[in-house]
Amino acid sequence: MTDELLALARLASERAWSPYSGVKVGAVVVGAEGRRYTGCNVESASFGLTQCAERNALGAAIAGGEKPGSISVLLVYANGFASLSPCGACRQVMSELMAEDAVIMACSDEQPPRTWQIGELFPEPFNLK
Repeated sequence: MTDELLALARLASERAWSPYSGVKVGAVVVGAEGRRYTGCNVESASFGLTQCAERNALGAAIAGGEKPGSISVLLVYANGFASLSPCGACRQVMSELMAEDAVIMACSDEQPPRTWQIGELFPEPFNLK
């Protein structure tokens, strides 16, 4: 499954809009029935408005009918990084939309997949409950 997910994330990264950083990131998530949803980073001249690939893939899953807590896997890919992991904003959204036992993987051509569970990656998320 990892090879298939990596291929989807690489393809998504090729579609990234990154004229400011030049960094192309792709992500893929797996929903409850095994359906895959992809996303890529979309930059803005107003840097705070830049959208990460991870959040775009999660948003596509929700728009596709997945329920919060049903997403089991997220793989993020970017080339040109010796070490890659999701940003804090993505970690917060992952903690809200992914299953408690979800697996997150990050890789690049320079880095083999690193794997975490959401609780390891973000142990104390902001929570309104």
